[in-house]
Parts: sequence; C-alpha cells; structure tokens
Amino acid sequence: MRELFGTDGVRGIANKDLTVNLALQLARAAVAVLRRDETSRLRVVMGRDTRLSGDMIESAMCAGFYSAGADVVDIGVIPTPGIAYLARQMDVDMGVVISASHNPYAFNGIKFFSHQGFKLPDDTEMAIEAKVNSSEHLPHPVGDDLGRRLPAEDAMTQYLDYLHALVPEGLSGLKLVIDCAHGAVSAIAAPLFRALGAEVITLNDAPDGININAGCGATHPEVVARAVTAHGAHAGLSFDGDADRLLLADEAGRVVDGDRIMAMTAQDLHAQGRLPGGLVVGTVMSNLGLERGLERLGFSLLRTQVGDRYVLEAMQARGATLGGEQSGHIIFLDHATTGDGLVTALMVLKQLRASGQPLSALANVIDVYPQKLVNITVPEVKGWDAHSVIRRAITDAETDLGDTGRVLVRASGTEPKIRVMVEALEQDKVNHWTAYLADVISTQLT
Repeated sequence: MRELFGTDGVRGIANKDLTVNLALQLARAAVAVLRRDETSRLRVVMGRDTRLSGDMIESAMCAGFYSAGADVVDIGVIPTPGIAYLARQMDVDMGVVISASHNPYAFNGIKFFSHQGFKLPDDTEMAIEAKVNSSEHLPHPVGDDLGRRLPAEDAMTQYLDYLHALVPEGLSGLKLVIDCAHGAVSAIAAPLFRALGAEVITLNDAPDGININAGCGATHPEVVARAVTAHGAHAGLSFDGDADRLLLADEAGRVVDGDRIMAMTAQDLHAQGRLPGGLVVGTVMSNLGLERGLERLGFSLLRTQVGDRYVLEAMQARGATLGGEQSGHIIFLDHATTGDGLVTALMVLKQLRASGQPLSALANVIDVYPQKLVNITVPEVKGWDAHSVIRRAITDAETDLGDTGRVLVRASGTEPKIRVMVEALEQDKVNHWTAYLADVISTQLT
C-alpha cells in the first residue's frame, strides 16, 4: 500500500505533510535506489515551480542529495516537462521537480524522472518509499565524496530551443492570449511564442509565491476564454502551475478541453501517417463523446486509470503516439516523454495555422456528452468504496443510465477528495445523479 507516493509523486501541504525532513529523506532514499553501484556518483537535474515553499523544499532536497554523495544541477524555476526533457538530454541519472502542479500554493510536491525523461515506474517509487520508511542505515559519505552543486549553464536555453524547433514554419499571423497561472511559464511563454511570430497578450504572469493557480490558469479556463473574445484573438492558452497541462479557448471564447485536443490532433497525426493503428489512449475520465467520435473517424480509444503515468505506460505497451487526459495532460510521444503544455500548444497552433480553419471548427470534430465532475472533501479517502450505502447509490445510478451514460467515483491521488463524475445524453440526469451521489458520499464520509 502506497503511503507517500500518489498518482503524481509525493504531494501534500508544505511543512505539514511534505516536511523538510521528508524531502531530505526522499532525496537520500532516491540515491540509494537509483545509484548504479556503490562507487558511482549520481547526478541529478532539479527544478521547481513558483510557489513560496519551493525554496524550502529545494534546499532540503539538495541537502539530502549532497549528503548521499549526489551532485545536483539546479535549474530553478522551470516547467515540469522541461526537467523531463533535460533529464534525457544531459549527462544525469535522474530528474526531480518540486511542484504541486494545479494545487493551491500551500501544497507542494516532489516528482521523480528517470534519466530517459520518464516518470519512475511504480516499483521504483515503492522502493524509494520503502527506504524512507526503513530503519536501514543509508551511507553518509565524507570529504570529497560529498555531493556538490553543478552549474546549470544553458539548460533553459536548450529546452526553449527544442520547443522552438518543433514549429520551424513559425506562428506568424496568430493572435494569442496566454494565461500563465503565475506559474512556471510566466517568464518564458511570451518570449517563446513571440519569437515564433505570434502576437501575444499575457495574463497572470507575475508570480509572488502565493498566487500560483489562484483563480487563474488551467483550473479556471473561463479567465482566458473571456480574454480571447475581449481581444479578438485566435486562441487562448491556459497553463497550470507547472505547465504539464494545457486547456484552450477558441475564438468564440469556448473552452477546448483535453478530449477535444486529442480528437483534433489525432486527425492531424493520422494525415501525417503518425497515428499507429489509429489508436488514442485516454483514461476512464475521457468523455463518451471522444470514444464515439474517434470511432466515427475510424480510430479507437483505449482507456486507462486516471494519471498520465498510466496513459504513458499503455502508449508504450501498444505503440501509440498520442494519449492524454481530459484535464489537459496530453502526451505526444514522438516529441516528449510526459505531458507538456507548451508542446501541446505548439502542436495545436501548428495545425490551426496550417489548416486555415478557426479553432472552433477543428475542436468540433467530436460531440461531447453532458458531463459533470464534483469533488467532495473528506477526512480520509481510504476505504471509501467499502461503504455499502455508497456502493448501492452508484449501482442505482448506473442502472438508470444504462448504455447512455457513465458513472465514475474515485479517490483523488493527490488530494483528500472523492471525485464524482457523471455523463449522460440528458443534462437533467447528469445533474440529478451527480448531486445525489455527492450527497450520499458527504453524508457517509464527513
């Protein structure tokens, strides 16, 4: 049973759940698990987002790595996928990102990547967790065997050059509104898209440590949607705090979620001969409209459990090049090893410019079923599905909807919440069953 690692690393309220001591122990344990042999010197590339606790957790992680004999290339503020990219480009053994992604500023998290740029597999994370929880004595090197800080040199430039090269024809003629969520793209998004020739209006690009994701970014796409219509832009880009996911707004101010992004880019990849087997990988949260829309196009959808790590595993197992989540984690495996909001934006805008069509036309390739997601905060998520009253309520909803809808109830892997999703052909049924299930769960668990 996992105690520390969730679906996306270790996460919690900084200095309460994710303490300095835990961060230090995770660093030391990671060295013990990932070191190739007793004599090798492990090298780490590390970055963070803009939240206030980042400096504290970063310092603790560095101390842990140094005390275990590992060297650290500290990039500072950088999108999570930037570290994934650098982990496979630089001569390092692993990557680490300090971020709680879309969560409020009081939260923070630690994500590990392999030297190939992939999130660590479950068994490796469990091995690290076991080391943290063990009474086993980990080595304490001394003298010149201690780790040290290594210069970052041109690491950020490498990442930006890689992104720029994805669209050699540029983006001239496009007017964009970009919501940076006061996060990791705040300093780099506008320069990148302007260098590609786009006209750019930026929102929420002044991080102060506590405003990350606050009423903005991918968790509030209505912000960029309003700005698109106000400025007469072709599209709006809404990133989350660490920029591993992206939501869009079309020229009419309508939100374009991850399902629509996958549908439209699947068509584009297929036309280029780069969608093997016509397969797209989504999750149990992917809308029925995506599944049936892909079927009409001659493609198919494979569903996994929630979490881009599980999407990636299925993509690798099945040879797929496109996968992602409704929330905007999209993986273009030909270009990146993890969800990258900047890569997603470039792929969509490249298609938009080449097609000559408005974003609304490209995104309307599927008809989305009415769907509603509610989150119920609970004291404890473990064991929620053992409650007979809750299970009976779910069965009642599923029986009523039949094959015209879906019900999904699950515990969050990153927060103390139970998530309830209902979709159906009729909005009234969606509203009814969402409210009913939320009430039952709240009554039983709070």
